[in-house]
Amino acid sequence: MTEINRIEGPKPRLVGINHIALEVGDIDQALEFYGRIFDFTLRGKRPGNAFVELGDQFINFMQTTTPHEDQRRHFGLVVDDRSSVRARVEAAGGKLLPGPFLDFLDPWGNRVEVIEYSNIQFTKAPQVLRAMGFELGKNENARRELADKGITA
Repeated sequence: MTEINRIEGPKPRLVGINHIALEVGDIDQALEFYGRIFDFTLRGKRPGNAFVELGDQFINFMQTTTPHEDQRRHFGLVVDDRSSVRARVEAAGGKLLPGPFLDFLDPWGNRVEVIEYSNIQFTKAPQVLRAMGFELGKNENARRELADKGITA
């Protein structure tokens, strides 16, 4: 019997993501780059780290000297309106990527996919949306996908 099979009780269930950590070459440059594209609140900053508020979640920018470039690995940022994102990424010096989604590489090689809140199943709790100053809804497709899972939007 393996060690893992001796652990009693049910396995913990995944609930969500608290934060993501992105490796960047310079904290101030990362805040400037992302600030040219997105409106956000800085939660805090200390040497080698900065924290960007996402309501009940956050992004942790971590300074590193190790270069990388994500190929397929990425994360999805949810926005209220993505209509100006392409132009803002280009103006900020990001690299737009070809394909059916709105993906770009930041100057440190992190691949970001930008998704509009109304189009996806991801749903913030109403009290979190209120605290963030949002009144956002879902489109018909997203409402149907949520309803199929027994979740009402």
